Amino acid sequence: MQFPYSWLKTLARTDLAPDQLAHLLTMAGLEVEDTQPAAPPFQGVVVAEVKSVEKHPDADRLNVTQVDAGTGDLIQIVCGAPNVAPGIKVPCALHGAVLPGEFHIKPTKMRGMASNGMLCSAKELGLPEKADGLLILADTAPVGADIRAHLNLDDTVFTLKITPNRADCLSLKGLAREVAALSGCELNLPEIQTVAAEAARRQPVRIEAPQDCGRFLSRVIEGVNAQAESPAWLTDRLERSGIRSISALVDIGNYVMLELGQPMHVFDADRLSGSLIVRRAVAGETLACLNEKTVTLSDNTLVVADERQALSMAGLMGGEGSAVSGDTQNIVLESAWFAPDIIAGKSRQYGFGSDSSFRFERGVDFTLQRDAIERATALVLAVCGGRAGKVEEAVGELPENRQVLLRPERVKRLLGVDIPLERISAILQDLGLQPQAVAEGFQVQVPPFRFDLAIEADLIEEVARVYGYENIPDDYTGGKLAMLRLPENRHPRFDIYSKMAERGFQEVVSYAFVDEQWEQDFASNGQPVRLQNPLAAQFSVMRSTLIGSLVEILQNNLNRKQSRVRLFEIARVFNRSTDGNFLQNEHIGALVYGNALPEQWGEKSRAVDFYDLKADVESLLAGKNAVFTPAAHPALHPGRSAVISLNGEAVGFIGELHPKWLQKYDLPQAPLLFELDMAAVCEREKVRYRSVSKFQPARRDLAFVLPESVSYAELEAALCQVDSPLIQAIELFDLYRGTGLPEGMKSMAIKVILQDQDGTLTDDKIDPLTAQLLEAAARVGAKLR
Repeated sequence: MQFPYSWLKTLARTDLAPDQLAHLLTMAGLEVEDTQPAAPPFQGVVVAEVKSVEKHPDADRLNVTQVDAGTGDLIQIVCGAPNVAPGIKVPCALHGAVLPGEFHIKPTKMRGMASNGMLCSAKELGLPEKADGLLILADTAPVGADIRAHLNLDDTVFTLKITPNRADCLSLKGLAREVAALSGCELNLPEIQTVAAEAARRQPVRIEAPQDCGRFLSRVIEGVNAQAESPAWLTDRLERSGIRSISALVDIGNYVMLELGQPMHVFDADRLSGSLIVRRAVAGETLACLNEKTVTLSDNTLVVADERQALSMAGLMGGEGSAVSGDTQNIVLESAWFAPDIIAGKSRQYGFGSDSSFRFERGVDFTLQRDAIERATALVLAVCGGRAGKVEEAVGELPENRQVLLRPERVKRLLGVDIPLERISAILQDLGLQPQAVAEGFQVQVPPFRFDLAIEADLIEEVARVYGYENIPDDYTGGKLAMLRLPENRHPRFDIYSKMAERGFQEVVSYAFVDEQWEQDFASNGQPVRLQNPLAAQFSVMRSTLIGSLVEILQNNLNRKQSRVRLFEIARVFNRSTDGNFLQNEHIGALVYGNALPEQWGEKSRAVDFYDLKADVESLLAGKNAVFTPAAHPALHPGRSAVISLNGEAVGFIGELHPKWLQKYDLPQAPLLFELDMAAVCEREKVRYRSVSKFQPARRDLAFVLPESVSYAELEAALCQVDSPLIQAIELFDLYRGTGLPEGMKSMAIKVILQDQDGTLTDDKIDPLTAQLLEAAARVGAKLR
């Protein structure tokens, strides 16, 4: 909600400075996002009258003007504006003036002619442009007056972030009511005068969807001048409220909406056929809208129609076929109340919204429609002339009046402060809640402009915010909080974060909703969990993998010249189970890119590889027997990826990004990634005591020749099948390929550490174990070298 402070002060006569008002509103729950001057700083610009205009002798597009700026003598100024003419009044920057952008004005010569100032356009003063060329001022503008004072350019424009429950504050009337209640100033709402009917013509109306439209009013105004210009005070207020001036008739509708909070629509009366009807659209019915879009309507959409066709989408957008134009002579004003439920969601459904739908879907005062049509009528007659007809009204189903009981002892209990009854009554009265004293406290009649008040707690919140949160003393409660003991078989989550940080990773946080194409590319997920109301087209589904988010963050880092990237994220991913239920498992994903080590003098630069990231995973899974088995994954290189298993169960994957995704996502080289189930990462075995053997360990080195197709993981798994408490460790310490080995074969040297708790090992115990290890290795094609 945007508005100029000067407009608000006509309705609530407050003397608060803009920053004081901003603080007051924010502390009362109406957050002020921004305050800006109506125009940027400049000085030395006055109202001037152009006395004469002559063509420049040496330039076709320049004119030499004589200007009265109130200094006593005429000033010669060379001007190139196309609309300069004798008799007009315009802003004039005199010698020494400083325009926005620190542009200093001084005497100069333009093609040999002296120019002692500058006639200004709206753009040159930092104002919205209304025409091509100079800013033409009203004939009544006093010559020599400071332009900032004349146009009220020192006004302050407020921008408020109104929460959805406070639709009553989407108007100057509602904001003035709030300011008066908060500051105690005088409330001066516009007096609505009933306009007498002079024209005989009427516009019949009826409601065929009474549950969707509670009230519908129409009024014909004949003989209007649709080409009349909107007065400057009206267009200034609109523009400072963020609404562009279009035409007098449209501007008046927008003005009433901002002032009172009631959206309105204006029809060309001569383009209507019969009655105006509020009904549900017929499925497949089309409408050419004012925003130059033609939409196909669904049967859940409310429309305003005549006897032939739909004319507008009720509360959302008018239609082109019944819109007013410069040739319009007779108009129909429409003022209606539409139920919030029928308007809510239509902006997303059709891909566009409006200021009207923004208000209707949050709730509009259902008693305001007649005041709005009378106010708009008076403005139309004053600006565009004409003769008004009688107001026609149809009534559907309106919300019921609500009453809520407020108990003072409940106020004290919830707020912790004893507010006098007189103060509570005054607060409720100032907010327009009409409290009635009863035995228990106050019976409050909820006004029709407050859709958010339904229970006693709502009223207590109103009392608190007007009384002032800062006036409610802090009440620090004390209590003993017992921390629950973490099970021994669970790693603390903080340890996981610390472990990743120790290994050089940086945590990232990204959106859980992603582009559907990511799910197809990185997970081959053709049926992702879809959002019913996505924020944007690229956020339409919930992610089932963290890869897409990590790749996007890598792209952002590369675009900012970061050549070495190590990222991790811990977040939930979303899938469906076989029975259709949603699964929300927590995963940890990581990505590495660039050099294995930071640039330094002590180590040669080399690119990070699979085994660097594998070491990171093994560190994260320390104490667990993680097995890496080659496997395909849609996101990863088919020959450089593996599934990670614990105790025979797959818990994640690791590998290099697939070459086709490198090309599609424009990556110079391949990053490596892993993703693990956080439940498996956090799980650990209970700590068990085991005494340290007093006896010397024995080591046996076994060198095996085996086919290239057999991996170390397969060899290790075969050796681990030998179950003996004497075997303490089996580790690979050498790999050889080359001279002396048959083609297609390789050599792996394994060290086996043996140790007994009860005595020194002898060959009698070691040799049988060695033989068992050799037999186990032979089962995968490994022979002792």
